Amino acid sequence: MTASKKIFVLYLFLSAIATVAVAELPQSQMQELYRQANESFRQANSAQMPDEAEKLYKNAILNFEKVIDAGRIENAKLYYNLANAYFLTGQLGKAVLNYRKAEKLDDSDQNIKKNLAFARSKKTDKIIVKTEKKVLHTLFFWHYDFSLKAKFLLTCIFFGAFCLCIAGTVWFGRNTVWITPAIICSILTLSLLVSVIIEYRVDINNVCGVIIDAQVTARQGDGENYPPSFKEPLHEGTEFELLEKRPGWFYIKLADDSVAWIPENSAELI
Repeated sequence: MTASKKIFVLYLFLSAIATVAVAELPQSQMQELYRQANESFRQANSAQMPDEAEKLYKNAILNFEKVIDAGRIENAKLYYNLANAYFLTGQLGKAVLNYRKAEKLDDSDQNIKKNLAFARSKKTDKIIVKTEKKVLHTLFFWHYDFSLKAKFLLTCIFFGAFCLCIAGTVWFGRNTVWITPAIICSILTLSLLVSVIIEYRVDINNVCGVIIDAQVTARQGDGENYPPSFKEPLHEGTEFELLEKRPGWFYIKLADDSVAWIPENSAELI
């Protein structure tokens, strides 16, 4: 066998090993891990000793993470359970991160929204949103408060009502009984449709993240030699929008539109 053939055979062998290594877990094994994780979480909730409870929560976290990573599963309920376990072990950054992942997969679940809001209330960094943004949130409440699924459903309902009104106008003739509701339904349909398109485009294009380290010094450049951007460090649970990524560094924007660089290993992306 020539040297080139030996190299090719070795390559195939290593590729086969890599394939086995990243293969998904069998369905039965994933179900067992998920069952064990939920059982550990249940036992931790009823544990009498804090040390015992923490150990059980950490075991639940380990198994939830295995199901997500090795099982290649993305599920809102799974991320929600993982976030709860992180929160109860005092890991606020990981809790907010996984609540956000759960919300991204199911933005209509009120339990996810409620727990995320509670976790956010525990953050050290109280970043004040600009007044302009608050006004926009008030004026366009349906865009910010309604879930994407709810807005899409309402768009379909109002469009259906608009079509019925148009059919009534054609069938019975033009009068205010049909024209006025048709105009109202068309305005609501257009407003909700624009909101759905904007939110969908934002979800596709924007990358967000959460700081998971206890605290991190945000800097004015992508290096430790740059001066800090803020008087105080940023703390775990602080959320951001990713503007740029360089080797070892994230360029981020906070809720008040301030920008800074943070080490890549201090945060995780959603």
